[in-house]
Amino acid sequence: MMMGTEKNTNNSDGQNTFRIWDYLGLKKLDVYIIKKFLSTFFFAIMILAVISCVIDYSEKVDNILAKKVPFVVVMNYYKNFVPHITALLFPLFIFIATIFFTSKIAYKSEIIAILSSGVSFQRFLRPYIIGSGFLCIISLVANHWWIPIANKQRIGFEDKYINENNFKYYSDNMHLGISKGDYVYLQNFSNSNNTGNHFTEEKIDGIMLKEKLMADHVAYDTLKKIWHLYNVVVRTNDIDKESVHRIPQLDKKYPFIPADLNRTDAIKEALTTPELNKYVEVEKLHGRENLNTYYVEKERRSAQPFASLILTIIGACIASRKIRGGSGFHLALGIVISAVYEMFLQTSSTLSTKASLSPVLSAWIPNVVFAVVAYLLYRRQVK
Repeated sequence: MMMGTEKNTNNSDGQNTFRIWDYLGLKKLDVYIIKKFLSTFFFAIMILAVISCVIDYSEKVDNILAKKVPFVVVMNYYKNFVPHITALLFPLFIFIATIFFTSKIAYKSEIIAILSSGVSFQRFLRPYIIGSGFLCIISLVANHWWIPIANKQRIGFEDKYINENNFKYYSDNMHLGISKGDYVYLQNFSNSNNTGNHFTEEKIDGIMLKEKLMADHVAYDTLKKIWHLYNVVVRTNDIDKESVHRIPQLDKKYPFIPADLNRTDAIKEALTTPELNKYVEVEKLHGRENLNTYYVEKERRSAQPFASLILTIIGACIASRKIRGGSGFHLALGIVISAVYEMFLQTSSTLSTKASLSPVLSAWIPNVVFAVVAYLLYRRQVK
């Protein structure tokens, strides 16, 4: 009786398990392939993370030891470094993982057995789409929110402990819009002591210059958050007459700080998408000429996850055939296709930032091209 009761319990548990899969619309084939797919992907990502951390630490260890960075701080840095490096190669590792485990089951003739049992190739691809779709959603959320938050802490650590040249001397002419019709100009500015030369502020109404303020020398007061202007000349224009005032020293509060004079591209990685949208609006007001770098980053965050779906289909179509050379040939082919995709992506991004190509086209053209490749490979497999 006891044995019979235990057997019934086991059967009941088994039935409940299958009911859960049935409720999700998944069959044994789906569960088998999804488990293989996800386990291979996460194993590949784990290996990538470990290798990347070791290489990165070997490059930074001198600075870390010289500045006696606490162990907890270092570990927190690598906690934020792993999402950064993972996000960079997320679609490519999905692609390589797909090729690796698919070629393995193809070499064991498992795919031949599946298709010979009456399962269509379209049905065979369904668990691949489910698995990559799950990863696509994770990547989409991570790219827009989680990764930028991690990057903010990662970049902060590098600026504080790693980068020797936190202070640079900028000799380039700098223009900045601080409000509608109000623009400032600096011939040069030193970030080491927050001082600059040949400062100009112009207030323009339509096409008319209403006021022009010129200072030989400026300095930013980090405590009072104000600008000290020296040897100031103020010219005002009231249509009928023009007046000139000379002031030895003038203190003014402007809606910008020294960091606004030379924003680096790294800042785009440390802003969530809502923050990036606000930042772009401010940069427009400041008169930044080329904002395509930020637009490309914004579109890339959405385009990259969908590349995972496309590359998964390509990988499954390529690796599902049992050929001479097996997994080695499939992996080599996968690496080549990954390199081509990455080259395509970098080329389109450069064309957007340097040649005014639409950021939307820049981010999505590689996906469109490889989607066509995926469709052609799929049609070939179906035939």
